[in-house]
Amino acid sequence: MIYLRAFLVWLIIIATETCHGILRNLYLAPRIGDFRARQIGVFIATLLIFIISIVFIKFIKASGKKQLLFIGIAWVVLTLIFELSLGCLLHLSRERILSDYNLLKCGLMPIGLILTAFSPLAAAKIRGLLI
Repeated sequence: MIYLRAFLVWLIIIATETCHGILRNLYLAPRIGDFRARQIGVFIATLLIFIISIVFIKFIKASGKKQLLFIGIAWVVLTLIFELSLGCLLHLSRERILSDYNLLKCGLMPIGLILTAFSPLAAAKIRGLLI
């Protein structure tokens, strides 16, 4: 049941991130360029995920650091599957999709994914669920 609740929270995360991506493409990308907007978007997205984690961490009812880390890693895997699938559905080139993940070329998505993996644990600590 814990993992079902964690999946439901991930659905909220991905819906929020989808809206965030649409707004970023409509308002930020035309002003500063697509790649730069995606770089900034990683930090905004990470903040949104962290806020959602804080709001819903009690709902998930995870017990212990290992479960919280597993949930964070599951969110990362689900997000990667979603992102790569969406990129294929939108007929984006492999280079365009992977550019967000290349730290050597200033793609910041790996940083966002690492922070996402630790969001449930950090949220539990902030909410006083872990000592």
